Amino acid sequence: MFIDYAKIFLKAGDGGDGAVTFRREKYVPKGGPSGGNGGYGGNVVIEAHHDLSTLIDFNYKKKFCAEDGKAGARSLMDGRSGEDIIIKVPIGTTVKDAETGDVLFDLDADNKRVVAAKGGKGGKGNSNFATPTNQTPRFAEPGKPGEERNVIFELKLIADIGLVGFPNAGKSTLISTISSAKPKIADYPFTTLEPNLGIVKYKEYKSFTVADIPGIIEGASDGKGLGIQFLRHIERTKILLFLIDITSDDYQRDFKVLLNELKKYSPKLAEKKKIVSFSKADLVEEKELKKLAKKKIRNADSPTLVFSSATNYGIPELLDYLWKEIAETDAAIAAQNAPKEEKPFSIS
Repeated sequence: MFIDYAKIFLKAGDGGDGAVTFRREKYVPKGGPSGGNGGYGGNVVIEAHHDLSTLIDFNYKKKFCAEDGKAGARSLMDGRSGEDIIIKVPIGTTVKDAETGDVLFDLDADNKRVVAAKGGKGGKGNSNFATPTNQTPRFAEPGKPGEERNVIFELKLIADIGLVGFPNAGKSTLISTISSAKPKIADYPFTTLEPNLGIVKYKEYKSFTVADIPGIIEGASDGKGLGIQFLRHIERTKILLFLIDITSDDYQRDFKVLLNELKKYSPKLAEKKKIVSFSKADLVEEKELKKLAKKKIRNADSPTLVFSSATNYGIPELLDYLWKEIAETDAAIAAQNAPKEEKPFSIS
């Protein structure tokens, strides 16, 4: 079962109390203070891991507490610090504050770690409070409480290509054709009830990932249909591939409706590169396909691609085009993130 949302409680360990003890040794009847410090409380650490793909584990456990620090002891012995608790989540998990909705952390890389709740500091033992005027302090500092908070985990799939289209536009059939993903496929709307992620093997030793979400309908951004629940899964994709049913009466209107719903949900989504394709080419006579391939869709960032998952018509050309666009997008991102060269300083 694919679960992409969870609300949980985090509690870091409390710091251990400082000790109140005095030296009691033979021939030292009035020894000074010897209380050790308390140990630090354990932290709550969240770590992204590539082996995980869902938040389903958090359906069964919703409270995570790190170990408390141990109290200080005699002979200036400090208490042991509490063990950290490490919570593993899938790559692409966003951690939000449950009270404010603010994003606290974004675990977008494998093995990325963050401290979500910090353990409390251990209290100081009475040995730290001796002064010339008070050589036998009979008090120590209590440990500080560890941080606690309610957080929300939201999983956003990370993919190169995000598929966008109306229900029954052929997205699931396409992803099952070009990858090893096996989503449910049937001839009725909303067959896809959860996101699917497929790895497409391209030629030799190359691959890219494709994310398929439930179909979007007009009004999705207002809560209609199912697609709005999963639009966040294409927020991280580099490129959007729009699938329009080749039997539609108005291709431009279909594209406009889909684009408007994305804009309403997140303006950043609509800024991504948009490739438009006509699916189900097997339902149209061959002499019409060349005409459709020349059809221009306003606001698209590509020529119109025509394909059929059922007959494999146009699939090789589609993959070639997607790979080229991914390579160009990766190069642009790398150039944007590259450190700028400083001009050498010269005195004229």
